Amino acid sequence: MSSFLIRRLLQAIPTLLGITLLLFILFNLVGGNPVYHMLGKNASPAEIVRMTHQLGLDKPLWHQYLDYVGSLARWDFGRSWETKQRVTEMITDGLWPSMSLAIPAFIASTLVALIIALTAALYRDRWIDRLLVVISVCGMSLSMLALIIAAQYLFAFRAGWFPISGWEAGFTGVPFLILPILIWIAASLGSSVRFYRAVFIEEMHREYVVTARAKGLAWPRVLVHHVLPNAMIPILTLVVMELPMLFTGSLLLENFFGIPGLGNMSVNAINASDFPVIKAMTFIGAVLYITANVVGDALYAWFDPRVRVS
Repeated sequence: MSSFLIRRLLQAIPTLLGITLLLFILFNLVGGNPVYHMLGKNASPAEIVRMTHQLGLDKPLWHQYLDYVGSLARWDFGRSWETKQRVTEMITDGLWPSMSLAIPAFIASTLVALIIALTAALYRDRWIDRLLVVISVCGMSLSMLALIIAAQYLFAFRAGWFPISGWEAGFTGVPFLILPILIWIAASLGSSVRFYRAVFIEEMHREYVVTARAKGLAWPRVLVHHVLPNAMIPILTLVVMELPMLFTGSLLLENFFGIPGLGNMSVNAINASDFPVIKAMTFIGAVLYITANVVGDALYAWFDPRVRVS
């Protein structure tokens, strides 16, 4: 197992270096000279020369790339052009608000989707299954933006059950998170339920399920103790691919509900063309995606020893 993990980590290094090279090309070459973005159109030639030297843009490209990789290795993303804060501090400040929304919403949506999918698979081709499939398709057809606007208007503005927007640390901030979490769950259930249901139904036609039923085991016991563990590989694939999204939470949810998390920070950075923040969030997102793949491979190997052998 340890040799398998070491091999996967070594394979991730070239991918990470390729990402840094691609980001450097996109933001330093294709994206134009950042000096003009920082100083504006009315900057004098002397100011442009001074800022170019200050940012190290007068160095050869290979030297600039090495400096960029070195700063990433030190976890130094520079300063925001908009707020003048260090980007690392901004990420640290926004991490907890994003995690307070994303983690409970992700766990709840995954568990609810598994329960609904198991129920649909248990009563497949009956009215319960068909109703759940129709609801899932309707959920997939609705955008996150439509759900946010409808929920804010109906449950926050009209009914007054939840605050319209805001965020507070600690238990006093729980009321601000309930409605965004419910919207997250509603928006993610459709595709997840249909995927899990298809996986469960495929497993239910395996020979070991027929054997378990022939021994007299009830369907609920067969689903929970036999089908669910053997369906973990495709389930983990979907879950692991969603893990990097927890870092930014939901861009729309944080923006509309005034949650000062990383998603809200990313939206503001895009609107303000704040390149240092955009570069930092893009790089961290790529790192998390690679990490999620490695974690997924490790979980595959843990659940199925044949993965380690292959």
